[in-house]
Amino acid sequence: MSFPTKSEREACWQSRDKYWECLDLNADEAKQCLETRSVYENLCPAQWVKHFDRKRKYLQFKEKIEKEGYDPVEAANWK
Repeated sequence: MSFPTKSEREACWQSRDKYWECLDLNADEAKQCLETRSVYENLCPAQWVKHFDRKRKYLQFKEKIEKEGYDPVEAANWK
């Protein structure tokens, strides 16, 4: 795989941002955003999609911790 050009990278980032915006507007209901997800996956390399998906989950987790604090009892129940 060759590295994407500047315009390809910008198109990828824009499609990612549109997809994330769709998820935000639809309370993370992925079914509502299938079309934007498809565009996102077509414009971004697969490894980038995987990275960005993980990054979104991390950012959501970080935001939750900052708002609600960390509850070690609840975290233990996730195992």
